Amino acid sequence: MRSDLVREDWPRERLERGGVEALSDLDLLALLLRSAGRGTSALDLAARLRRRYPTLAALADARPDEIAQTDGVGLAQASAICAAIALGRRADHPALERGAPITAAGDVYRHFHPRLAGLRQERFYVLLLDGKGRLQSEVRVSEGTLTASLVHPREVFRFALREAAASLILAHNHPSGDPTPSPEDESLTRRLCSAGELLGVRILDHVVIGSSTWLSFAETGRL
Repeated sequence: MRSDLVREDWPRERLERGGVEALSDLDLLALLLRSAGRGTSALDLAARLRRRYPTLAALADARPDEIAQTDGVGLAQASAICAAIALGRRADHPALERGAPITAAGDVYRHFHPRLAGLRQERFYVLLLDGKGRLQSEVRVSEGTLTASLVHPREVFRFALREAAASLILAHNHPSGDPTPSPEDESLTRRLCSAGELLGVRILDHVVIGSSTWLSFAETGRL
């Protein structure tokens, strides 16, 4: 920490005295950075990060290798920052546990958002449900722009049949943050719904995850 700070003003000491609410964003970043090179304090590094990423949202969207391009910040420190952000997201939106009922698209959004927010590629998931609409398991099917060739019914329903799932919920993210379905999303959903009817495994919904909201095919009459 800066040499001109008396010990009682250091972030760690103020955390012990007043709790996390007593700390600024810079203080919290300094605690994550912990140490710096000779002549540079963790608070100085935190200030450099805030100049490079003026908002916490911008920092949260950055990858560890990008954060580590900040002068004095190593990859281990950058990884610690990304891990802390991920933990905060997961605490705010806890994931569904096996056996949990899924009653609305909002449940799906809260389950996936902490992991998918800020990603720069689309990821396609399938939630397998039992006969009472409870979560059996989650399967990541693909990563990349959604196309019929990338997400094939064979891959989607292979897991459903293996686990004797009664129904499925599809979910994927839009890196743009806008959950409005693309024509490819619409086409793929129709194709998978048709395959599900033939196999006797109903698709209950397709939820597109945006940066701060979602779109449900079921709730908007698209299924």
